Amino acid sequence: MTDMAKGALYGIKVLDLSRVLAGPSCTQVLADLGAEVIKVERPHIGDETRHWAPPKFSDDTSAYYATINRNKKSVTVDITTPAGQTIIKQLVADSDIVVENFKVGGLKKYGLDYDSLKQDNPRLIYASLTGFGQTGPDAKRPGYDYIIQGLSGLMSITGPTDGEPHKVGVAVVDLFAGLQLTIGIQAALLARQNTGLGQHVDVALLDSALAMLANVGMNYLASDKVPPRLGNQHPNIVPYQVFAGQGDAHFILACGNDSQFAKLCNVLGVGWHSDSRFATNPQRVANRELLCGELSKKFAEQPRTYWLEVLDKAGIPCGAIHNVAEALAMPQALAREMVVDFAEQGSPVRALGSPIKLSASPVTYRTPPPQLSEHTDSTLADLGYDSEMIARLKADGIV
Repeated sequence: MTDMAKGALYGIKVLDLSRVLAGPSCTQVLADLGAEVIKVERPHIGDETRHWAPPKFSDDTSAYYATINRNKKSVTVDITTPAGQTIIKQLVADSDIVVENFKVGGLKKYGLDYDSLKQDNPRLIYASLTGFGQTGPDAKRPGYDYIIQGLSGLMSITGPTDGEPHKVGVAVVDLFAGLQLTIGIQAALLARQNTGLGQHVDVALLDSALAMLANVGMNYLASDKVPPRLGNQHPNIVPYQVFAGQGDAHFILACGNDSQFAKLCNVLGVGWHSDSRFATNPQRVANRELLCGELSKKFAEQPRTYWLEVLDKAGIPCGAIHNVAEALAMPQALAREMVVDFAEQGSPVRALGSPIKLSASPVTYRTPPPQLSEHTDSTLADLGYDSEMIARLKADGIV
């Protein structure tokens, strides 16, 4: 097998000191792309998400842990001890990347902060993912996805207009920040090719969430008007929301331009595209309630299946609202290998696939999420520890 076939990041070694979701989601992407990722966990306890269950797979792996820990090795080390710190520093010596999500300054007392580690490995890329970043008045505050969704304004624009603010159904800030960290790490790898030196990558949940405001945040910056919560409606485009067919079966209609709106009017047999109140998108936004009220009446005349068929045939963007089972069973999702299993590796785990498709160095699913401490002995042996030394470390509770 060529190095390219082994993955785009084959030969890159990652020491993963992160836990829970945001950091491990980043290191799983790196692992999927071929990097060797050694996940450092607390002895006997491990990553908190190992215990976030039910549900579990039949080998006792929690579904949450399995979400973001495939293709990794699990090594248990007590980093609060001098012997544990020595092990980490030995692993860092030939690592390309360290990923951590401790509180700001939390690793300095162990000599495992960037300034300490780069002295022995100046090529090291040290990636930190925290709630509020390494600088600023809130830097030392702990960060949690749910709280950041609230602080960032995301919840203020999510949920029904006349209801309470809602969080997104998954920890989207954690996941988005994990992707930002991945991008930063890969940029640092490219920069290292030119300079020979690593650097500190600093990504914050709050920064990531603020960036996620996207056009809604820009709407505020352009107008100084606080964006309202619009439920399933779009702040800049109309009609672009959820409607119900006959029998209250819901679907999404997404008219992104005036041409598509004209096609919609033709399908409905109405002349609204020639009406001065609705002819252009700015006019439709200004008359949102009137237009969408009329559309709701029209769509209630036929079942959802009818509307999806005629709208799709007319080239008008639309789609059903699936539950999770329906989404994962879509022929398109299966064709794109978005559900994978590890049966060939003897594991009962099934997982969501990677969305990254590379033609020459594709993502591989090499190993299932590791059992706690599964690779401790072999990793220590690679560092030169013999069986007696490893047994002593275990007896002392260091690994």
